[in-house]
Amino acid sequence: MTSKANTVAFQAGERNIFFHILTACNLSCRHCYINTSQHGTTTLPKETMLKWLELFADPNKKSNVIFLGGEPTMHPDLADGIAKAKELGMAVTVDSNGYLFNNLLEKTSPDLLDYLSFSLDGPDPSVNDPIRGEGVFEVCTTNMGKAVAAGYNVSVIYTVSNLNIEHLHRMIPLLQDIGVKRFFIQVIGLRGNSAKTSAGEQGWQVSPEQWLDVVPRVAIQAAEAGIHVTFPKVFLDPNEKFECAGLVTENFFIFPNGRVYRCPLCEDHPIHALEIKNETLVPNQNMRLTEDNFFQLNIEEGCVMNRLLQPDTISYDAQGKPLHRISCCLLKQEILPV
Repeated sequence: MTSKANTVAFQAGERNIFFHILTACNLSCRHCYINTSQHGTTTLPKETMLKWLELFADPNKKSNVIFLGGEPTMHPDLADGIAKAKELGMAVTVDSNGYLFNNLLEKTSPDLLDYLSFSLDGPDPSVNDPIRGEGVFEVCTTNMGKAVAAGYNVSVIYTVSNLNIEHLHRMIPLLQDIGVKRFFIQVIGLRGNSAKTSAGEQGWQVSPEQWLDVVPRVAIQAAEAGIHVTFPKVFLDPNEKFECAGLVTENFFIFPNGRVYRCPLCEDHPIHALEIKNETLVPNQNMRLTEDNFFQLNIEEGCVMNRLLQPDTISYDAQGKPLHRISCCLLKQEILPV
């Protein structure tokens, strides 16, 4: 099978709602980005969850909602949220660690849930479980198989770090065996746990050379095996124009304490552009400068938020010119089976 690669350009009017309905989780992943001091510890009541979905619904735009946590299947009313989102005309995804609490597969259906996405960071327990927890690989892969057998569209998210990048290619036969047709390769963000703990002497992040050598090559191999692959652009081509998703698309990262971010890189800081007060979406008035102010800046390094919040990810030549320009973290590449 052949493949076709392309950069997924931002579309005006595109609307993505990343809805954290709780921050609790049964796991303690070493790279978890949840920061309870910033995101709170609330589990949204069912009524609030449904009202907030209505708040972000727009019948005139294509909207995608992704239910997140913590572990969203721990929310006893997740199935009601899925049904409400579908009623509002949204495409619906649930991102799970694989434990599928509250009998989710029986409480919803493939007609309501467009994608059920599982987080897995290794092709076997020896790679995955030191990152995500003992026994997680077996539970996650078993439940993936059950979801595929039940007719759900299953995808897998693999967060690349220096602990697992050399094993990325080994995910392909695993996904084929289970019947997974979509694979999301994600770059690790320096947020939450990964911002304050080390994965070893080299830290969590892989080098630009490693990323560019390994990820596109494995993505092509996966696509040639019949799997639809999506991964962050990360590094812009030499003459490629930088665009910030905050200026051209609508992305909302909602947390149960009411904070609403436009850029995920900002989530460790109280510079969210928006917040929900009295069931209304309003600008954040507590900060003189919020993320929206920074989106306007044009710098040689590319993404200004990456430069401000993750400066160690950028290298420079002897003249002070960045060796790689960083793309918006929401700019993706796709490789499709043909």
